[in-house]
Amino acid sequence: MKKILKMSCLALILWGVSVNISFAQKFGHLNSANILVQLPETKKADDELKAYQDGLVKAGTDMAKKLQSDYETFAKLYAEGGASPAEAQKKQTEFQKEQQNIAAYEQEVLVKLEQKRQELFEPILTRVQEAIDAVGKEDGFTFIFDSSIHLTEEM
Repeated sequence: MKKILKMSCLALILWGVSVNISFAQKFGHLNSANILVQLPETKKADDELKAYQDGLVKAGTDMAKKLQSDYETFAKLYAEGGASPAEAQKKQTEFQKEQQNIAAYEQEVLVKLEQKRQELFEPILTRVQEAIDAVGKEDGFTFIFDSSIHLTEEM
């Protein structure tokens, strides 16, 4: 009876060890932001995005300067009596419309910048993720944690 009990205990221990080994998981850890910062492609994409942004901002600034100049010119003309109140009303409507156009352009700039950012960085991010996946698979990692991603819960 003791022999059967010893054999049962030994079998149970061996089974526990084999189950534990088969469920062993290997986890990895990295900071993908550090990887991205070190890539020359990231610097190139940043520079290209900055140049694109500067061009869009310059166009918006030019629009605003033109509106300001036109307004000052008309205000001076009106103050000197060179325009009637009806003309002033019409010009005010035109200025408001142009101001709305500038505001719409500002929103358009934000959308264009986000699209350009995705266009430039998507291939870089895909390449980095593929490299992470390849190393993880090669080294047998079950899961790789990225410490550069901070999830926050909004209340």
